[in-house]
Amino acid sequence: MKDDLAKLVDWIDASRMNRRAFLGRASALGLAAALGTSLMPGQARAEEPKKGGVLKLGLGGGESTDALDPGLADGPVAFNVNRQWGDTLVVVGPDKAIVPRLAEAVESSADSVTWTFKIRKGVKFHDGTEMTAEDAAASLRRQSDENAKSGAFGIMQGIKDIAVDGDNVVLTLHTGNADLPYLLADYHLVVQPKGGVDNPNAGIGTGPYKVVSAEPGVRYVFEKFADHWDPAVGHYDGVEFLVINDNTARTAALQSGQVHAINRVDPKVAKLLSRAPGVVVKNVSGPGHYVFIMHVDKAPFDNKDLRLALKYAINRQEMVDKILDGFGSVGNDIPINKSYPLFDESLPQREFSIEKAAEHYKASGHDGSPIELIVADGAFPGAVDAAALFQATAKQAGIPLEIKRVPDDGYWSDVWNVMPFCASYWGGRPVQDQMYSTAYLSTADWNDTKFKNADFDALIMQARSETDTAKRKEIYSKVANILWEEGGVICPMFNDFIDAISDKVAGWIDDPQLEQMNGYLTHKTWFA
Repeated sequence: MKDDLAKLVDWIDASRMNRRAFLGRASALGLAAALGTSLMPGQARAEEPKKGGVLKLGLGGGESTDALDPGLADGPVAFNVNRQWGDTLVVVGPDKAIVPRLAEAVESSADSVTWTFKIRKGVKFHDGTEMTAEDAAASLRRQSDENAKSGAFGIMQGIKDIAVDGDNVVLTLHTGNADLPYLLADYHLVVQPKGGVDNPNAGIGTGPYKVVSAEPGVRYVFEKFADHWDPAVGHYDGVEFLVINDNTARTAALQSGQVHAINRVDPKVAKLLSRAPGVVVKNVSGPGHYVFIMHVDKAPFDNKDLRLALKYAINRQEMVDKILDGFGSVGNDIPINKSYPLFDESLPQREFSIEKAAEHYKASGHDGSPIELIVADGAFPGAVDAAALFQATAKQAGIPLEIKRVPDDGYWSDVWNVMPFCASYWGGRPVQDQMYSTAYLSTADWNDTKFKNADFDALIMQARSETDTAKRKEIYSKVANILWEEGGVICPMFNDFIDAISDKVAGWIDDPQLEQMNGYLTHKTWFA
């Protein structure tokens, strides 16, 4: 067994294998993905981490309505908060390889219908109790409950049964899905005592830091959990989050030394900030994207021609140049780009066209009344300016776009997924199935365009069980074409994740999945 493990590690380093190769190779050797974080590519450290100190972060994207319930995390602050106190069964490494966490091993049946996760022993919750397989199963069951309103509800619908067999959690799917471990790495699927059923907002988990105080929209304080199971992460004595939604104030807090790191650096100041003494700007491209979303079940957006008119009326390249200052790339009205496996580059790029926008607007029969687009500064960096650019180009096509600017606080609870036309963002997901299942399946709780298409749903299910790579790519191409033509998402740009840190912070690792090293900045860095 030890020799086989060594062979696999050598092979990983040599080939930089993809996710499917990893699972297949591990299965062939009978290892069941039994690799620890220290063996994964991209994880090697040039120096030994130093212990101690309190790391302070200034984060944008927080609200007074944020909760500690991991299933309800719908903004940058809530996401980063849950990373401190919570763990998931597996995570996706910076190279998109599966890394075991609370599950120390993963096995699947040949048809990928039955998956077994061996739960790690000796892991303690912050309340001192020991985590069990039943805790893990109960956590998954709760996030599968429609009443929980979980952001993971869409991806959990593919699971038929969640059972416990000794130290194992056994998942039986409706159809095979080789990507299941990637779905279970979703940041909403934090394991809580008894699944968090009694008190989902308790903030008690198995993470490296435990909650000391939580003032949603203001401040969070965490301290090092002395009994954390993994000594390789969590090098600080404590962590503090200051919610600073204003971009200028957040940047000033970093430059003045009030905080050691910030998220959501405004692309327009990123280059200038990189020249500031004591500051290091970190940017990485990936699946993150900024969007304007229309509810396709509400007038006037239930009219396909009107949706197409708005899609043709937006100048994507102008937005990449002026809003992102080049820190990103042009979008194409689907949530998938070349960072995803099996991306179909043959999908036609929707180009800015005043003529086509005007043609579709006329065909829609719209009465000429104002079409209200709701935005807030915190919807995404530059959202208000992006909306103004959109309004100007739409006007050229005779489309009466009206911008309504609202406060950041309450935006993600009162506007997003509620109002029929607004600005938003998505951090993206490691695989196409997870992105589509989270936000576009008819059953997804976070289907923020209210897009419901039976053919689309059927193709997603078909892709899950297809083992032939070429056929699977072909299916995803059909999926993309349906959404591109029929959907309610206007995706003008894919954004780089731009963070900034003090030069006193060491150990940074580029991670293309989400901001702040995919939320693991506090886990993996230390004070130099």
